[in-house]
Amino acid sequence: MMLPTPSGTPKVSPKATLFFTIFTAMLGLSVLFPVIAPLARQLGLSESQAGWFSAVYSLMQLVFAPFWGQQSERWGRKPVLLLGLVGFALSFGLFGLVAQLGLRGVLGGGLVFALLLACRLLGGLLSSATLPTAQAMMADLTPREARASAMGLIGAAFGLGVVFGPALGGLLSGVGLVAPVFFSAGLGLLTAVVGFFTLPETLRRDQASPQGQTGRAVLQAAPVRMLLLLGALSTLASVAMEQTIGFYVQDTLHLSTTATARTVGSMLALFGIVAALVQGGAMRRLGRAIPPAHLLALGLGTMGAGMGALSLAASAWTMALALAVIGVGSALLSPTLSAALSLSVGERQQGAVAGFNASALALGRMAGPLLGTALYQRVGHAAPYWVSGSLLAALLAWVWMIRPQIRAVAAPQV
Repeated sequence: MMLPTPSGTPKVSPKATLFFTIFTAMLGLSVLFPVIAPLARQLGLSESQAGWFSAVYSLMQLVFAPFWGQQSERWGRKPVLLLGLVGFALSFGLFGLVAQLGLRGVLGGGLVFALLLACRLLGGLLSSATLPTAQAMMADLTPREARASAMGLIGAAFGLGVVFGPALGGLLSGVGLVAPVFFSAGLGLLTAVVGFFTLPETLRRDQASPQGQTGRAVLQAAPVRMLLLLGALSTLASVAMEQTIGFYVQDTLHLSTTATARTVGSMLALFGIVAALVQGGAMRRLGRAIPPAHLLALGLGTMGAGMGALSLAASAWTMALALAVIGVGSALLSPTLSAALSLSVGERQQGAVAGFNASALALGRMAGPLLGTALYQRVGHAAPYWVSGSLLAALLAWVWMIRPQIRAVAAPQV
């Protein structure tokens, strides 16, 4: 949306720029999903080594996202957001350069792995400033009564980036396996330039930054801890699948590296489209008609069934169908968890519970790649999916046993 300025020159809406920022950040990250596995194979790296690339990135986000959120209260939102975007671009550019040198044989396998890991550490450290600062800016720009819809805008940008990224990564892999990496770097830098010229500083210097026992009070509620644990473990199961699906497709269908990247990109795009359709359509009605505990159980059961089907899949079509089922389950589970956590605390604890939720999800994203690739390499190609399916089934049984507590904590406060 364009806003008129007094001089008549059109001005980009800050909310539109924030939407673009999150969309491009997720697009730039998810274009790598189809190429990480075949790129690792081309570089002579193992499945477990490839898993470390995602694990250390999530570890840095887990550790540093709260830090950058606090710095945005001191330095201002805009400089911290721009730092995150430039850091994102820098780390991906370095990652692509090292990978290119490795493919050309200039760098040896051990050195390539160490340097690529360092690039991911740097990327996670700096890019972790992006999402929490963008959320804070959106909150600064939005009155309380419209805050939920504004945060939904960020969620939509997040989801759309994940939908289009894998398909784009698959297409770009036709140019070369490193092409999506350099694309991500350029996209991050472009977004930083757009943000520099269009975003205002949204932090008011008179805004209080309350400290105290808010976080401790949130964690003292046992049902909140249950929901956080549920989010961490379900994310672990999902990411274990995402991290190994490239290896699974290549080894099961006997595809070349380029064909693998294209096939996985199409499959993950279908996964994202299905999830986006369910979140954007069915969840609006289901959320009003079905209690949160039942929606959580439905999401876990659907995801678990999809994981089981994926462990048995032997063709591209059956794999795609299984991923679509997992996408439906994920779309039911994720927003229900966020809504239940939001409803479980008072208005002054929303930021704290959102921060703990982000940390729980980061824990899952950190552990999932390590578990998934270890299972794939040491137990069997289908092992990550039947283990994830079993974990989701255990979580389903647990949710069914504690559903009265979830209903109580997720009841809207009036």
